[in-house]
Amino acid sequence: MSATPVIAIFDVGKTNKKLFLFDENYQIVFEKTARFLETVDEDGFPCENIESLRLSVFDSLSEVFRMPQFKVKAVNFSAYGASFIYVGEDGKPLTPLYNYLKEFPEELSEQFYAKYGGKDKVSVQTASPALGSLNSGLQLYRLKKEQPDVFNRVANALHLPQYMSYLLTGKAYSDLTSIGCHTCLWDFEQNRYHEWTQQEGIALKLPSIQPANKVMPVLFPGNNYKVGIGLHDSSAALIPYLVNFHEPFILISTGTWCISLNPFNQQPLTTDELKDDCLSYLQYQGKPVKASRLFSGNEHEQQVKRIAAHFDTDIIKYRNVVFDPEIINYLKSKELSVEQDPRAKISAFGKRDLSEYRNDTEAYHQLILDLVNIQVYSTGLVLKGTKVKRIFVDGGFSKNSVFMHLLAQAFPNIEVFSASMAQATAVGAALAIHKEWNSKPVPNDIIQLKYYSANQTIDI
Repeated sequence: MSATPVIAIFDVGKTNKKLFLFDENYQIVFEKTARFLETVDEDGFPCENIESLRLSVFDSLSEVFRMPQFKVKAVNFSAYGASFIYVGEDGKPLTPLYNYLKEFPEELSEQFYAKYGGKDKVSVQTASPALGSLNSGLQLYRLKKEQPDVFNRVANALHLPQYMSYLLTGKAYSDLTSIGCHTCLWDFEQNRYHEWTQQEGIALKLPSIQPANKVMPVLFPGNNYKVGIGLHDSSAALIPYLVNFHEPFILISTGTWCISLNPFNQQPLTTDELKDDCLSYLQYQGKPVKASRLFSGNEHEQQVKRIAAHFDTDIIKYRNVVFDPEIINYLKSKELSVEQDPRAKISAFGKRDLSEYRNDTEAYHQLILDLVNIQVYSTGLVLKGTKVKRIFVDGGFSKNSVFMHLLAQAFPNIEVFSASMAQATAVGAALAIHKEWNSKPVPNDIIQLKYYSANQTIDI
């Protein structure tokens, strides 16, 4: 029996590190998950264990190559952003992989923005709200100022996906999806690196930019699989939608964060939009994607605990609450003691008195009503000025009947769908180099859709 041609995708999250093998129909035929103990940097702050990650790539590939039922045609990577690895001339990391949650020195931040025209100006030009270490370009700036000797020895500054590719190919490249994600490196107005990267000598540390469909031969003799240059995970997750749908759409990617992504909105960010927590990404074809964010998944988790505690129920109950339009009509007719400001970044529910509700189901419907109110405003920030015909919701809230019905009611002139797909980020990384490993056309059933109107759902 002949071996099944597959692509291996390493999908590296902050917590879970996953390896998937996809066949030519984009079905997962093998998967493996690992977690590594974090290490600490020189200040004792937790950070990724680069050595554990490096070893796991080689160990996992060795395991896969020993499986006679699979023939690995290509390997690619998706990983979280704001993650620089500084490589010396010998190809080895010079520092830990500093954690983007590490506090950025206020004095250094003020010095940087003062030198280059102020926070508002730089943020608008780079489509990057001032986020400290989450602006990975500022991590490089910090390295230069605090550890100049180390900075001078840096041969290549690589974002995590590109470092993983480098391990297999020995070739150092930069990728637009990693550069164009709140890094403060890219000038979206000029469509090139921002001038500060030249003035500070940062640009010299960044290898040449290559397209997302670039592949290279593997470094090791006797192997003939191809290796992609890797992608930023949020941008990778958008690829299946861009490949399958050509009419303008918005993707609301939901999890801990609810991120509204509009790949059909290339209007420059305004200062007001930045203050509303909007930013721009660069998608895999190099075009800007306007995005807005809410911390709603986290809020939902906290408020469900509060409801369960108040009504003495189990939080598991709220995983599958069925939408009840009568409850919504009743809640909308009620005079509320706390009004919802739709522009707020958190909902009004945390201030509501739970004793005002007749039961926990009613309280839960109010929670989702409040969350949808702020979601509508957040999504509206990236919707305006575009001819969007559809909204796709993936992730946790896509399975929430109450959320999806209320979202459909809130956008009566736009088709609203819940979308489900096994491992969108990994699928996106595979699709980016589809032609290099797959002899079949891209299947049109990768994404399963469920249509929501105000009171009904239809499977498609």
